Amino acid sequence: MIIEAQVGSDDIAVVYVGKFDDGELVEFVEAVQPPRPREDKWVLMLSTLYGCPVECQMCDAGGFYHGKISTERLLAQLDYMVYRHYPDGVIPCKQFKIQFARMGEPTFNPDVLEVLKTLPTHYRAPGLMPSLSTIAPRGVDHFFEQLIEVKNQYYASGQFQFQFSLHTSDQELRKKLIPVKTWSFEEMRAFGDRYFRPGDRKITLNFALAKEIPLRPEDLTPHFSPEKFLIKITPLNPTYTAESHGLDSYIDTKTGQMSGLVVESLEQAGYQVIVSVGDLEENRIGSNCGQYVLKHVMAESKLAGGYIYKIQHFSNEGNYA
Repeated sequence: MIIEAQVGSDDIAVVYVGKFDDGELVEFVEAVQPPRPREDKWVLMLSTLYGCPVECQMCDAGGFYHGKISTERLLAQLDYMVYRHYPDGVIPCKQFKIQFARMGEPTFNPDVLEVLKTLPTHYRAPGLMPSLSTIAPRGVDHFFEQLIEVKNQYYASGQFQFQFSLHTSDQELRKKLIPVKTWSFEEMRAFGDRYFRPGDRKITLNFALAKEIPLRPEDLTPHFSPEKFLIKITPLNPTYTAESHGLDSYIDTKTGQMSGLVVESLEQAGYQVIVSVGDLEENRIGSNCGQYVLKHVMAESKLAGGYIYKIQHFSNEGNYA
């Protein structure tokens, strides 16, 4: 893999564009959370597909799809970032989080499960915590059932984070935001019952919330028990796709501010609620979820509030992983 380009800062986040010998491109990301040092928390995000077939209305990584990324190439993304900082493969971070969340719906790629099995011995990383986010598409039930087995065998006692990306509590509206066939809330609940066991982290229900998009506790409580599920609200990051669909973040992406009424209603329903804003500079880098630097490179007009950092390009003799 050749590193064709990168953008960002080691103090916040870096997006890498890698190119394999068959010409396929991938993006992957490393990030820290200032003022916390890397040894406190380090987050890596890798791509699981070449593009994505889903075309969610807030994500720039959709619109083309060239197939699944192999186990070898999934690990190549991680190895480049890990060995850049820790050449001996010993990662002293208290929390070493690996997210399968840059390009692609991870449940479409069975090799993700192979990587999850490999990670505990691939590096020496006592703080390892993989994180898998999914829209819960139909047709990949075997992946989900295997994931339960992998989690129980390799990541017991809360060392795995699992997340359903919902984005709204309105199931009919969700079909428009995520235009593929997905599980119903009741099917997600049933999976959660099979997945969750004492000692696990609660399953996250994630909402990259846009203005005028409903998030109502009465839509959630019949399906998702606060004993097994928590709510995470994140900004709708500035993307070309969100802009084209008229979606604007409920959380102000310039200030991180939002109304507390939604959080209050969810907490009154018994849910643990996390409002996760992060460093707003990541929007300018293009390293946040839903952003995709190559989309910015190809765009004719430029987006306000995102992808501002200058991209550093390398020659064909660039860096190899």
